Amino acid sequence: MTAPNDPDADRTLKARHRAMWALGDYPAVAAEVIPALGPVLVDACGVKPGAQVLDVAAGSGNAAIPAALAGADVIAGDLTPELFDAGRRTAAEQGAQLRWEQADAEALPYADGAFDVVMSCVGVMFAPHHQAAADELVRVCRPGGTIGLISWTPEGFIGRMFAVMKPYAAPPPPGASPPPLWGDPAHVARLLGDRVTDVEVRRATVRVDHFNTAEEFRDYFKANYGPTIAVYRNLADQPERAAELDEALAELARRDDLGWGAMDWEYLLVTARRAE
Repeated sequence: MTAPNDPDADRTLKARHRAMWALGDYPAVAAEVIPALGPVLVDACGVKPGAQVLDVAAGSGNAAIPAALAGADVIAGDLTPELFDAGRRTAAEQGAQLRWEQADAEALPYADGAFDVVMSCVGVMFAPHHQAAADELVRVCRPGGTIGLISWTPEGFIGRMFAVMKPYAAPPPPGASPPPLWGDPAHVARLLGDRVTDVEVRRATVRVDHFNTAEEFRDYFKANYGPTIAVYRNLADQPERAAELDEALAELARRDDLGWGAMDWEYLLVTARRAE
């Protein structure tokens, strides 16, 4: 699905997305719940000193900061610059130097072939128009360069969480595709097409042990995770439905509890080279 032709509608949609991700405290989620994912992606992409790296939908730098610590020349780009202050603090604490730039994943402000590595860690999957975002990932990667993606799978915990929230959420805008589709290998293959080679696909899990109870998980996401906050705001005048969602999210976490307050969240790791 390509981006809409109506510039005003697209600007309105992007403003909504920016506002949603500025809700709560996504940098806390990245740092406290899934800190391991960024280094996994950087390692999979083979980031080397001196490489020109773009982290698309970088958030607060979960992958961009490890790439910079590996010696790369990194730009962390995101539609929501409100996330950058937390990233800058973390980078300073760790001694990482990188640039932070506002950038729409569907219209990246960079030249064709500008980067050796183009990556995204559970980020670009949330751009509403998947084909437009995929086209941009390929465009700004140099021929022979690496594209690397980590995305939540539809079958994994976060994919199922979005399925649980869907009946309570506002209708998606026309033309928008569900984020967890990026965790479907066939979908990613269609998006990238024959413009990439040496494609490697692997399902893996990240251990999440930040929560002691299912209710603690639910309340943390209600307070910190933009998409969950937005769904509850949609139910502001429907307390009975909000209570239903409370129980549904807690039950989801109960089912995935490994028995000691830990969960394994599945993701899809994709690496590929842009065709020469």
